[in-house]
Amino acid sequence: MPAGWRAIVVDNGSTDGSAEIARSLGATVVHESRRGFGAACHAGLLAARADLVCFCDCDASMDPGLLAPMAARVASGEVDLLLGRRRPQGFGAWPAHARAGNLALARMVRRRTGLRLYDLGPMRVARRESLLGLELTDRRSGYPLQMVVRAAEAGWRVAETDVPYLPRSGKSKVTGTWRGTWNAVRDMRRVLAEPPGTRSASAGEVSV
Repeated sequence: MPAGWRAIVVDNGSTDGSAEIARSLGATVVHESRRGFGAACHAGLLAARADLVCFCDCDASMDPGLLAPMAARVASGEVDLLLGRRRPQGFGAWPAHARAGNLALARMVRRRTGLRLYDLGPMRVARRESLLGLELTDRRSGYPLQMVVRAAEAGWRVAETDVPYLPRSGKSKVTGTWRGTWNAVRDMRRVLAEPPGTRSASAGEVSV
């Protein structure tokens, strides 16, 4: 983690002792009773107190040190939401079925939002109050997609930056299997089916 940053780890059903390990290493551990990727992400957002918040998978696939230059771009006002576009490093970093699902969804997002995005990666940075203003409701795998869709509808400046993507530690319940990938795609298709303008919020409403 970048020096001086507060790490928030959300535990919403882990059974392998991850929460205790994270706490012993200095992380703030938040417990969320609801299962689901979005439930964990939103619990972390609510627990954060900083102006800028960052999301990053803690499975060793991404280097959290890369968040510092990403946050600097948001803090400077260059962009409102910055996403890390995954660039696989080494064999097995990104399973074929997970990459195929991501490519299909990215294509749908481009059609829906007009944004030139090629990844729905989990590494991202934005202002906390602006994100809360989007009133995100998905608590499953559609959470990161709903964030992008509603940000685009609100006129946010959304951009990507390349980040190295390494083989993860452990097996993913979401992208580790065809079934998990299909469930994630189903959740995201549900988000894309939302009528445009379901909720809008302007990033410019939040002062620096």
